[in-house]
Amino acid sequence: MATRQDVARLAGTSPSVVSYVVDNGPRSVAPATGERVLAAVRALDYRPNGVARSLRRAGR
Repeated sequence: MATRQDVARLAGTSPSVVSYVVDNGPRSVAPATGERVLAAVRALDYRPNGVARSLRRAGR
């Protein structure tokens, strides 16, 4: 299973930028960067980890 780090490596960006694109914020990302991230997401068949996501949101 692909991770945010794998997507970031393929897209040539940071894992944080991958999160910004996948989660729609909190920061904006340049359109070209967003397209690279989404292309990497598709190429790797990336799926966010639902358990990790729920744990992170529960701590807010």
